[in-house]
Amino acid sequence: MQHAVVERELEVRLILSPERSVPVPARLRYRTDDPYAVHVTFHTGSDHPVSWTFARELLVEGVFRPSGHGDVRVWPTKTEGRGVVLMALSSPDGDALLEAPTAQVSAWLERTLRAVPPGSEAEQLGIDEGLAELLAPTPADELWLCDPWPSDESKDGE
Repeated sequence: MQHAVVERELEVRLILSPERSVPVPARLRYRTDDPYAVHVTFHTGSDHPVSWTFARELLVEGVFRPSGHGDVRVWPTKTEGRGVVLMALSSPDGDALLEAPTAQVSAWLERTLRAVPPGSEAEQLGIDEGLAELLAPTPADELWLCDPWPSDESKDGE
């Protein structure tokens, strides 16, 4: 099975306060061999980019309505008349509020949805084939499946 990667570079804004934000280069990444997840890497200027992985479904839903809870929350809003998607990320290292342009996020998500339509993710993983292979009887299974005590009655009639 051929696997594909759908990537997009974009600039998000790290919201520091209601009046102040800074630009952060980011990369959205989707792999068809990991069909339920999206990967977002933020290049914060340090030697080590910060990466987050969460459900693609959460981001798809978050473009339209508040989605998620706990560590990752996503919701749409407008800033200066343009649509943006806000992502609130929480970790033991701290919290971040990031703003991404809805149009760019949506266009990238559409590409991921064309690559792996919703509901077909399990097919990408080959779960059905893997289970069929695991559950297929082998010659050794035949020995285990036969009854070692074919009958409770002895042949001698004892």
